[in-house]
Amino acid sequence: MASDDVTTDLRRIRNIGIIAHIDAGKTTTTERILYYTGEIHRMGDVDKGNTTTDYLEEERERGITIVAAAITCHWKDAEGQATTINIIDTPGHVDFTAEVERSLRVLDGAVVIFSAVEGVEAQSETVWRQAAKYQVPRLCFINKMDRIGAEFDRVFGEITDRLEGHPIPIQIPIGAGPEGTMGEFQGLIDLITMKALFFKTEDLGSTMTVAEIPDELRLDADAWRETMLNSLSEFDETFAENYMAHLDGAELTEAMIHDALRRATLTGRAQPVLCGSSFKYVGVQRLLNAVSAYLPSPLDKPPIIGHHPKKGTEIVRKPSPDEPFCGLVFKITNDAHGDLSFVRVYSGVLKAGTRAYNPGRDKKENCSRLYHIRADDREQIAEATTGDIVGVVGLKDCVTGDTLCDAAHPILLERIEFPETVISMSIEPVSSADKGKLADTLNSLAREDPTFSYKVNEETGQTLISGMGELHLEILKNRMTRDFKLKVHVGRPRVSYRETIKKAVKRVEGACVRQTGGTGLYAKIKVDVEPEVQPKGAPVLHFVNKMKGGVIPGEYVPAIELGLREEAKSGGKTGYPLVDLKVTLVDGDYHDVDSSDMAFRFAASDALRQAIEEAGPVLLEPIMRLEVVTPEDYLGNITADLASRRALIDRTSTRGKLMVIDARAPLKEMFGYSTTVRSLSQGRASYTMEPLEYAAAPESMLAALT
Repeated sequence: MASDDVTTDLRRIRNIGIIAHIDAGKTTTTERILYYTGEIHRMGDVDKGNTTTDYLEEERERGITIVAAAITCHWKDAEGQATTINIIDTPGHVDFTAEVERSLRVLDGAVVIFSAVEGVEAQSETVWRQAAKYQVPRLCFINKMDRIGAEFDRVFGEITDRLEGHPIPIQIPIGAGPEGTMGEFQGLIDLITMKALFFKTEDLGSTMTVAEIPDELRLDADAWRETMLNSLSEFDETFAENYMAHLDGAELTEAMIHDALRRATLTGRAQPVLCGSSFKYVGVQRLLNAVSAYLPSPLDKPPIIGHHPKKGTEIVRKPSPDEPFCGLVFKITNDAHGDLSFVRVYSGVLKAGTRAYNPGRDKKENCSRLYHIRADDREQIAEATTGDIVGVVGLKDCVTGDTLCDAAHPILLERIEFPETVISMSIEPVSSADKGKLADTLNSLAREDPTFSYKVNEETGQTLISGMGELHLEILKNRMTRDFKLKVHVGRPRVSYRETIKKAVKRVEGACVRQTGGTGLYAKIKVDVEPEVQPKGAPVLHFVNKMKGGVIPGEYVPAIELGLREEAKSGGKTGYPLVDLKVTLVDGDYHDVDSSDMAFRFAASDALRQAIEEAGPVLLEPIMRLEVVTPEDYLGNITADLASRRALIDRTSTRGKLMVIDARAPLKEMFGYSTTVRSLSQGRASYTMEPLEYAAAPESMLAALT
């Protein structure tokens, strides 16, 4: 393939994610997209459990997305231009936020779906923040315009007010709900062409009729078009000049509007807003046109920046097949055929059967087979080029977030940050013969899921698994039974606490002195330890070496740091991991014969243990961000109950006819809340909860745990 052809192809690729709050219609929209692009010939239904991207048994039973599913489809837009769209349908439930996080890290653009009834919800804010963090350009699709209580204007306003977005309307609905102010929801008005669009439900929306805007909606359409043009003028200088000329009588073409919308979207300064009803087959083809027209190709994204693994110098790779290969492993799944690693190719070409270098682990990996993924189906390919998202079989040592690259041109890309686990429970196999199998199973699950971890208590032999929420752990337990054929007993879920210190302590000595007949162990160190909140994604312990040269040979310093980190991980006074510490190495002593790495590791552990005792431990508990949506009649009952759970209410607002309570509450007090909130509201209230931060727990809780 000639270089020019590759460039042309790259311009027609879209790597997009579909992100939203749970139940906003992500999977239904994806199903419609696959049907209209010809990838499937029969649309599945979430309620019937037969959709393409929700392929796990657990997903089909519960009607929710649990893992991000990748799928490729091809779309011819209004101009007949063919575009290859790699879609990742992500989960909406907060327990699986890591799936969204790692997907957004490797995607070029996103479609954010909102329910026209519920509007901007708690998880909508989370996914919007995640997309903003990775500077992912977005389109907004206000879905479910056919439902009772659907309001386009309100949701449009919430995107500005609650998300601090810059929405630009390019469509408005004709009617809303079954019986809206303009009658039932019938179709769309395109504000660029100023035409009415009607979709025929009898042929599943495949036929679209273009008509003049009904007279009674003309004023409304003119006002929204004015909003669109004014917003574009605000975000795009070139368009502002064209618009001013238009006011003086010059022509304002559709091409000028499209170009300005694309520029504003690619820079992230604005988000085009479309609407429709995926369930009723309205507006999905127009959404596909917008994906082709406004979201970026791999060539529209800035070059990827990494560092040399040994020199630490900054390296820039352009999105070009002519550059050396580099890619990021962003997901690993385990099935009957072994591990399948999902890789986003940022530059160069990866060929099947070749070896790639993993600079983070200084190992070479066999990329024995490459696949294009279609949910749980796969198509083998010979090579993957820049912009591709592919499955790779053969990688042995890679974990999520690892870089793969050309060994002759090493580059280390930034890793993906994942939130801390907040909940744990004990687990043991039903049969003692399955102990080894349990360890292998937990290892496989931890490789797949970076927000799942496990550890074995050496004193009791008990295994604890940790995750993001009760549903997360329940699904992992079900997977052990179903996928790994392992029967297990589990304990009650419990909170994953953390520990830190109250005050700084100076020159605390740690020692390891063991003299025997032969070579002994000898190491002494002195450290200053102080509380210091570490930035998100950073190691929980900040180590600084301020020791004068020659006091201890430099070769022992890494062992000291390792000993400190191991001790922090194994836990403080309560046995929970230590976090938010700064440890400064200030002095020490060694022996020419008896000193060793092991001795200094033991000395470091001893120093940190003593420092925690001297500084006084502080128990940290996970605090959850909580959103409760309830009819006003039950507001008093629910707020009183929250107060009894040590919750702090940040604000109370209205959403249509419902009241919304935004609060912060300790996870310990929220177990079993779903039953309570249902009984307090006669089943009419709902809530969502996600981890927010760790904060100091009451001292009585520390006393109870020690």
